[in-house]
Amino acid sequence: MNTTQRLSPMPTLPPIEQLVPHQAGMCLLDDVREIGEEHLCASICPSRDDLFADDSGIPGWTGLEWMAQAIAAWSGHVARSGGNKPHLGFLLGTRRYTCDVGHFSFDCRYHVRIELDYMADNGLGAFRGQILDEHGQSVASATLNVFQPDSDTMLDAMLGEGQLNKDQPGGSQ
Repeated sequence: MNTTQRLSPMPTLPPIEQLVPHQAGMCLLDDVREIGEEHLCASICPSRDDLFADDSGIPGWTGLEWMAQAIAAWSGHVARSGGNKPHLGFLLGTRRYTCDVGHFSFDCRYHVRIELDYMADNGLGAFRGQILDEHGQSVASATLNVFQPDSDTMLDAMLGEGQLNKDQPGGSQ
């Protein structure tokens, strides 16, 4: 059973900043449009004051980070649905990232869609990602491999004991 919630009319899900455990300015997506058990669609409308903006727009390689943050938002939603806080995760790599544009245009709405391929019990997962322009045409796609530690203890062990900032979302309190 694949349930889907549309976020526009339903205020039941938090803003994207509460799903993606990044500090201010590093959460690049604007909002989540749709979320389900194995997928998510987020949107972004690039502007000239965005973090990676240059004179031509947002460089095409930034689409990979948009996809990774959509995965983080999906994972954050799953964590919150289980009564937990969103946890940090890691983009391990990507396969076949293709981007048909050199830059994403300013003031155009893009939709970032991700779909779960698999998630193993050890925290390793793979997702298919796609970026659609305002006309619904695919402008970028990739398969992303990710890892999410199952506890703060494991994350501390990976980063070196005491390195996890306890004040950040997903950190121990």
